[in-house]
Amino acid sequence: MKPPHSPQVPNVDFDLRQLEIFLHVVEKGSFSKAGKAVFLAQASVSERIASLERMVGVKLLDRLGRSVVPTKAGELLYKHAVRLLEMKGAACQEIQDFLGVKHGQLLLGGSTIPGEYILPGAIADFRRAYPYVMVLLTIGDSADIRQRVLEGELELGIIGAQSTQKGLLSQPLWNDELVVVVPAGHRWAARRTITLEDLLDEPFVLREPGSGTLHMMETYFGSQAVEEIDSMKVAARFGSSTAVKEGIKAGLGISVLSARAVEAELRSGVLKVLRIRGLRMMRSFYLIRDERRETSPICQTMLDFLMGTTEQ
Repeated sequence: MKPPHSPQVPNVDFDLRQLEIFLHVVEKGSFSKAGKAVFLAQASVSERIASLERMVGVKLLDRLGRSVVPTKAGELLYKHAVRLLEMKGAACQEIQDFLGVKHGQLLLGGSTIPGEYILPGAIADFRRAYPYVMVLLTIGDSADIRQRVLEGELELGIIGAQSTQKGLLSQPLWNDELVVVVPAGHRWAARRTITLEDLLDEPFVLREPGSGTLHMMETYFGSQAVEEIDSMKVAARFGSSTAVKEGIKAGLGISVLSARAVEAELRSGVLKVLRIRGLRMMRSFYLIRDERRETSPICQTMLDFLMGTTEQ
């Protein structure tokens, strides 16, 4: 009597390069975006994924219009791919550490103020201690940096508002003060303080939605029961503090900015700062990382270095 026929079990196999490409496709939901991240043409990414699906023996991705989502099998493989690639990176860096060479690259993100005015100097100090580490700094608004950390595009981020988002660890790092900034020829330039109500009568240059500076303005102004920011005489919204400063210099309006962002202009006398009577607008910058991901040795070294500069 013949034994009952049993289905053939596929010989599952894959390599780490295929997993890296697969991980980027899942996280970005796009073959073209994944291709840019791994420096491959879209057609090459599609070929690699097709080869991976043949080696695994099951469909891993569903194409839904312009978006790509993992199947159940794809979700299972993605979970392990994240861990395997983190283990590979950690193994390479630990061996380099054993050989006495701290070598590699770190993907770091900063919102506008820390990214443009604090981190360049901090990175220079870090590089003096670890000259073989290349730091790739991405600058965006706080919401953008937060999202990139969650998606695994950045290992660490420094943003201008505390995050309560699930999965993110957030630690206070540096202090900052928000001040009212006016051009040197403004009628308030000789004053030290103004009232909140004074701001409502002036053309105002705002940061974009998602900015940590804008979020803190809304928090402080709301606590004083003043009209909503949108009811102010908003002349323009800009995506960086540098653009806001140039708008102020050009006479477009006044604004609220980080004191750190206008240090050079204050020394040169181009801009003046005032404070709002009875309202000290203090905040912290926060170091964030994704607690779900393994911290690489280089990432941990930078984390320890930055926490060593804390002003808390």
